[in-house]
Parts: sequence; C-alpha cells; structure tokens
Amino acid sequence: MQLWQWLKKRINSLLKSFFFLQYMPLALIYALKRDRMSRRYPFPAVTEPPRNPGKLLEATSTERGAYFTFEQATLEIDFLTADLVRLTWQPGLLPVPYAIACQEWQPIETVLKPTEQGWSLTSKDLRLTIEPTGGVQVCNHTGAVLRHDLPPLWQGEGWTHSTPLPTEAHIYGLGERIAGLNLRSARDDQQQPKTFRLWNSDPSNIREPGADPLYISIPVYLGLHRVGSYLIFYENSFDGKMQFGETAIARFSGGALRYYLAAGEPSLLMERFSQLTGRAPLPPRWALGYHQSRWGYRTEATVRAEVQGFQTHDLPLSVIHLDIDCQVNHRSFTLDPARFPNLCQFTRELSDSGVKLIVINNPGIKYSRHSNLFLEGQVLNAFCTYPNGELVVAPVWPGQTVFPDFTDLQVRTWWSYQFNYLLDVGIAGFWNDMNEPAAFALWGEATLPAIAQHRMEGRGGDHREAHNLYGLLESRAAYESLCHHRPERRPFIVSRSGWTGMQRYAWTWTGDTLSTWEALRLTLGTIIGLGLSGVPFSGPDIGGFLGEPSAELYTRWFQLATFLPFYRTHCSTSSSARAPWSYGEPTLSIIRDCLKLRYRLMPYLYTLAWETAQQGHPPVRPLFWNDWQDERLWAVDDAFYLGEALLVCPVVNADVRSHTLPLPKGHWYDFWTDAQVVGGQTVTLTAPLEHIPVLVRAGSLVPMVEDQILVLHLYPLAEGETNSTLYSDAGEGYGECRIDQFCLMSRSTQLELSWKTTGAYPFPYTQVEVQVHSQVLQQAWIDDEEIAVRGNRIVCQPFKHLRLTSMAQNSSPQETSN
Repeated sequence: MQLWQWLKKRINSLLKSFFFLQYMPLALIYALKRDRMSRRYPFPAVTEPPRNPGKLLEATSTERGAYFTFEQATLEIDFLTADLVRLTWQPGLLPVPYAIACQEWQPIETVLKPTEQGWSLTSKDLRLTIEPTGGVQVCNHTGAVLRHDLPPLWQGEGWTHSTPLPTEAHIYGLGERIAGLNLRSARDDQQQPKTFRLWNSDPSNIREPGADPLYISIPVYLGLHRVGSYLIFYENSFDGKMQFGETAIARFSGGALRYYLAAGEPSLLMERFSQLTGRAPLPPRWALGYHQSRWGYRTEATVRAEVQGFQTHDLPLSVIHLDIDCQVNHRSFTLDPARFPNLCQFTRELSDSGVKLIVINNPGIKYSRHSNLFLEGQVLNAFCTYPNGELVVAPVWPGQTVFPDFTDLQVRTWWSYQFNYLLDVGIAGFWNDMNEPAAFALWGEATLPAIAQHRMEGRGGDHREAHNLYGLLESRAAYESLCHHRPERRPFIVSRSGWTGMQRYAWTWTGDTLSTWEALRLTLGTIIGLGLSGVPFSGPDIGGFLGEPSAELYTRWFQLATFLPFYRTHCSTSSSARAPWSYGEPTLSIIRDCLKLRYRLMPYLYTLAWETAQQGHPPVRPLFWNDWQDERLWAVDDAFYLGEALLVCPVVNADVRSHTLPLPKGHWYDFWTDAQVVGGQTVTLTAPLEHIPVLVRAGSLVPMVEDQILVLHLYPLAEGETNSTLYSDAGEGYGECRIDQFCLMSRSTQLELSWKTTGAYPFPYTQVEVQVHSQVLQQAWIDDEEIAVRGNRIVCQPFKHLRLTSMAQNSSPQETSN
C-alpha cells in the first residue's frame, strides 16, 4: 500500500512537472538559491532537552485574573468574559494581534485562592486549578472537568501543549481539512492518529483525499464530550502540528504559548470566538446568488457568450469570475485591453443584466524594471528579503516574482491603492489566489524561505511566523481598499488562503479539488469544519476543479452547493467547459430547478447572512449544533443544518437513491412532499436524481420569494410557539434596514401568526402569501377581518395578526426507522 501511494505521488508529480515545464528552470534556480541562503543564515540548532515550568513559586491577583511565577516560566491568566479565558505561558515571542478584533472587554469578577491542589481562579462560569508543577484543570459551572492540561514543555523557541482526551471525545476545526468532520477519527498511513500541520500550503492542483496541510490553517478546535463542549484557540501563527489520539498535542516551532478557552454549547462557543476574532460582515445580497467561473474565459466575447447562455437557457446568474488567463502575462492588477477592449462599457452591460464581474489577483509582483508596480515597491522597500537585504525572487505565474510584505502597514496601504482603477471601471470584487504564499520550487517547501524577513509591524520577524498570516493580511489590504474607495458599497473578497480572523475580510472556497465522488463526500466536512473555525462563508468548486465529472456527479455536487453559502462552478483550463447546459437533458432541467430554488430561498439565506454578522453562527452547521448531548449526531458528516429551519441530506455516492441518517429529535416535514417524520431515530429518506432530501423543522417559518411576492411557508408544530426573523435591506450599501419578527402559535387545528416590524426600510415585496404545509385551511382572519382562503394558502398585504383554522393534518408522522 505504501509503495502504491508513493507511485501515485510520483506520477502526479511528473504530470505536474510537464504542466509547469516552462517554469522548471526558474524553479531550479530558486530552490538552489533558497537552500544556499538558508545554509548561510541558519537558525540556531535546538540542543537542550524540553523543560517544564518547574515549581510554582508565587501567585498574584491581577485585574482580570492572576499571574503565576514558576521556576522556569510564567503563566498569566486573564478572564475576558466569565466563560472565555486567555492563558499565556512565557518565555516566547508574544504574537502581533492580527487575529484579535476585540481589545476592550467588560470587567470580570474573579477569585484567586490557595487549595490543596495548588491555586484556584474562579469566575461565575469557570474554575481553573493551577497545579504546583504547571498543570491546569478547567471545570465548568457545574464542577465537571472539561480539560486537564498537562504542564507544557518549552524547547528551543517553541512550546508543546498536551491534554488527555476522554475516550468518547470528538474534535472539530483547524481550518480547512479533508480528513472528515471528526478530526480525531483521522488516521495516517500507519493507522496512527493523524498529525495535522498548521502551515498554509498549495497542493498544486493534485489534491488527494486526506492531503494535509491545505490552504487555510487555523489553530482552533472545538472539543465535544459527555460533560460538555469547549473551544481552544492558540494565538500562534508559527509552523505547528496537532494530533488527537489519547492525548491532544499541540506543538509550535516558535512563539509564546498563548491560548484562549471558552466553555458552553456550540452556538455560544462560536459567539465567543467570533466576538474575539471578529464577525464576518454582511455581504452584498448578490454574493449569495450563483457564480460562474472557469480558468479559460480569455476574452470579452467568451464571457458575453457565457452570460448569453444563461439567458437562453432561463438560468439565473449573479456573478462571473475571471481567472489569470485574462491578465497581461499573468500580472497582478491587469486585464488585457486587447481581449477586453471596452471594459467599462462591458461591466455596465453585465450590470444591466444583473451580473457582477469578479477578477482574480495574486500577490506576487513581476520582477522587472519595466513594471511600475515593481519600481514603486522597491522605493517603499515593500518586498520580502533575505537576511542580507537581497530580494527574495521566486517563480510564480508571471515568471520571476517578488512578494510584498503585508506585515507592514505602509505596504498594505500602498497595495490598497492598486485596486482603484479596476473599481472605477466597474469591477465588483476580487478573488485572491496563490496567497499562501505559493512559489514554484523543484523541491522543498513551495513557498518563501523560512529565513525571509518581515516587518511584523516594526518589531521584525521571519517567514516562520509570517507565513500563515500572509493571505489574511493581503485580504485585509484589499478589503480596506474597497471600503475606502467605494464606501457606499459592501466589499466582496474571496481568498484561497488565510488565518484566524480572515472572516472579517473574505470568503473562501475549498480550492483545487478533484472531480471524484470521494472529493464530493469530503466537501461537506470541510465546509462545516471551516464554519466551526470561524469562517462561515465558503463553498466548493462545483463538480471539482480538476477532471471531468459525470453528469450524475455534477448534478449531486450542484444540489449540495445549492444550500451552501458560496455557490460557484469553477474548473481548470485542462477540464472541459462546464456550465449547467454542458450535459444536456435531464441534467439541465435538474440544475435549473436548483438555481431557481436558490433564488426563491434568498430571503431565508440573506437573513442567515445577517444573523452570522450579528452572532457569529455559521449558516452551515453540524447536526449536533442544537443537541450536543446526542452522541448519535457527533460524527455525522453527510448532513447539515442550513440555519435553524432546514436539514439538508446530500447524496455523495454514485447510483444512490436514498439517504440514511440518525435524525435529530423533534418533528420534521419533508420539504418536497410535506410528509412528516419523527426525529430521534434513524431514518431512510428517498433521494431521486431530481433532488436531494431536505427536511424542515416543525415550528419553522421559511421566508421565500416568487415574482416579488413574499411567501411565508409555515410548518406548524402540533402544539407550541416558535419565533422567526426576516431581515431586509437594499441588498447593498449601509442604508436603512427592517427586521420582521414572527411568532407562530399552534393549538390543534388553530394557528396564529403575529408579525412585528422594526426599522425604516420599506416593505420590499408587492404582496404576501402565507402557505400552511400539511394542512387544509378552512377560515382565516387578518387583524380580525375574515379573508378568503385557497386550499392551504392566503394572499394578502402585511398584517399584525393572522388567525387560521384548519382541517386535520393530511399526513401523520412517519415512524419508519432503520
């Protein structure tokens, strides 16, 4: 097996080498130069053995917690909230706080006192016991032990941090991973617990399932076991490794050991983490529509023909993306005027048809005195250098390339100016690629040398610390440019790479996946894992980036993506052109239904995006989100919640026409048939090729739109009261908004719907239609006046109170289980 894996990797490497043949001489020169300079300026060798903190000598109260002095280390503990605490072990370099959005916190009352086990530090929600040798026990408000961290170990310039895991514990997060949702279940080639590397990397178009690391490494994970759930975030951007076997082990090559711990239910954990690291801003509404892309739209005529194809086939479209083949010799901030001769007029033409134009941008700058961008950067000393001041020059798409140092405020400001002319001609947004940063090298790390120098906001540092920050800070510069130059519009940035806090600036996609069923199966776990890592807006290249998906695979991928935040088809230049009509019928009709459903769901999706901006909850959520105590749900990675109302069960295997899953508790409606299903059991749902199973939680109100009519779909409980929210605004900019709040009360055959509104934005629909599912209405009263009913629906204008009576329900809950 190991030999076969080695052969596959060598074959893939050779294929890649043929593709990059023109870059091979430069890649050889770069690798030789990098290695020579690394030998000239080596890092200090690690010779001393690991050492623990030693004996606890002193404990002192502070404003937010306590300070502990050990023989060989110090520990500072600060409570930011009663259920969120920061622990900092030193020695080691403190991080530049790029990840941290909130620097001001309300005062927290804590109590420090000696105990038989050492010292206890307590808030109203957490109790930390600091042991005499440096161990730290964490208990929640009930006294249950959430973690018992072992004394950390310091060696060289970095720390190792360990904590035993309960047998049943599940682990989620670490950014972008394709190892399944529960990271603890992942195994390496020797069937040992997989080691995950915290080092953003480009797998160079060949992304085999299980490959690690990928483009986005975020040192945060959510731990789930029987006594509770917690979140751990390490504020450390150095190269690191994590492993989850009997013990959770985190190792970092440099920096202080600073980590944050939050305790509570998963929804509260994401609120706390997004409060700490920032919440994704509300996107423009068009960003939630469908995006069409391909590495191969070389000319204005090609793009125009593609847009015309959508119109001809009656397919909605919101965005077209342009890849590097539209640039001048792959140079950043360029669009070839020979192939896009009337760009300003063209973007207006697209905008008039409801389509936005997004262009790609890479961070590398052509190393040439004929490039004004290079000359400007040289004047500003903007580029990364070797320790002797010589520029780091490495091959990327433009050829010999230099790299801006985004850890310098002046460089970020300069970079932000470069977007202006493209914004002036109507470009709606940008996608940042190759920003791990990637470089072509025949061997070794396909990125900048570890010894490359960075400003780190003036204190200095090298690429070991700055590497993972690179994509985050590039996206920050782009975002701030759009905010400054076009303040009346909301920025839209997509970034391939990033780090903690990237959600403040950019969406992401899952990169260069293969067009295989196995890649599709792993997509959902990647999206959920990103959401639990603080990155709520993501999606895959529909159909996979590299390869030729069958009609069935493309259809199933499209169906899944219909319910994900970022809804885009994209593929390699080596793949056949891929648009919804590429496969003919019946695929075209199925995809048309998916697209139109997506746009009908826009009020629900837009409300979820607003809730994400307000609370930090990802739109795509694991099945344990609402009931973390139900262990049946902990490992489910082939179904997900979209918000609170919808439960989506995609089909991820060939020739499959059903989906079996452990269903969360409660009562559910089949989205397609209105059949009712009882939760708390394992169910098998039918999944014809025409659609994938979708369930609606009983008690939900799902807002949809059809021909400018707001359709309120009611899925009543047998008995009870539920609340729902609908957010509306202009879909762009920062003007007025409105929040419509609904209270649905069910009592036998009686339904009541109350509607309250706040905000000055006018009602954006022409009419209201109320549809009650699985019931036949008999009578209806709006604000105490009777109104006509039509089967299961009424048509009206906005109201304050709706009262309905109905006949007995059409279908009874299904009790079938596997």
